[in-house]
Amino acid sequence: MNNLYKKHCLKIKDLTKHEINQIINLAEVIKKARNKKQEIKYLKNKKIALIFEQESTRTRCSFEVAAFEQGAQVTYLGAGNTHLGYKESISDTMQVLNRLYNGIGYRGIHHNNIKILSHYSKIPIWNALTKKYHPTQLLADLLTIKENTINKSVSEITLAYVGDASNNIANTLLELALIIGFKLHLVAPKEYWPKSDVIQKMYKTNKKKFLCTENIKEGVKKADFIYTDVWVSMGDKKNEWDKKINLLKKYQINQKLLSYTKNYNIQVLHCLPALHDQNTIIGKKCSTLYNLPDGIEITNEIFQSHKKIIFNQSENKLHTIKALMILTLKKNIDYISTKQTNI
Repeated sequence: MNNLYKKHCLKIKDLTKHEINQIINLAEVIKKARNKKQEIKYLKNKKIALIFEQESTRTRCSFEVAAFEQGAQVTYLGAGNTHLGYKESISDTMQVLNRLYNGIGYRGIHHNNIKILSHYSKIPIWNALTKKYHPTQLLADLLTIKENTINKSVSEITLAYVGDASNNIANTLLELALIIGFKLHLVAPKEYWPKSDVIQKMYKTNKKKFLCTENIKEGVKKADFIYTDVWVSMGDKKNEWDKKINLLKKYQINQKLLSYTKNYNIQVLHCLPALHDQNTIIGKKCSTLYNLPDGIEITNEIFQSHKKIIFNQSENKLHTIKALMILTLKKNIDYISTKQTNI
């Protein structure tokens, strides 16, 4: 039975552990079939709308290629291409979209907007990023972790997220850790911790498997995976850059920090884009302003030595998005997997 049919995915918490397993297992099947050029097109004649109020490279491309390879048609609506909430109410917009499309990928700033969209929607809506959550990214991360976890299940790993622990990746990791059961350590200055009520809830419900600390050595010790994200974006103000980078400097992913894990097989995840060198405008500017010649949130040395898993992590978004769309758009889905393993 496919419980995901017509279901929204606004945050990871919308999914059960069983449903997450369904998505990851189907993504594995699709990935193998694609590599063998034997992929089945489950989404023929389906129509997908992508409403992206924020710019995107990997997520937009993953949604578009996923739809194209599955036989679906895509309409991309970028910032300024709709009257959503400005000239036309969200409810009126959805009255139209419900009649034209089978599913919607939404990327925006305020999470409340996607909640309102889903309230009026009769078709599945998938969160392609809001300021609060990024579930489609974490599904790709989970597939990557599963592929790179040896001699244990994903529920037995320790993942240390280092840097800004108040962002959408950290928020989504918190939800995922509760569902899957892996150990999660958030390693960040207190100014960039999640809200206090969230921390209290995690300690109350997951005391043995959760840690939020400023202490880098304590936070990364015995970690299987270190995860980080970019600290700044072009739209941030200069004073925000100053505060954030000066506080986060010592949380840079470098060789010294990795040595604190005491794990010679430590693996590094990054959801990209990464400011690991001076080959971008922001990277060069931050490097000059804050005396970080070897990279900002991650050094170029560490990025280059772990780039295989990082770029696999990026590619896996294609496969997990396909699985998510198929399972929410097809009432009955039969697929054969020789390795149906739980996370």
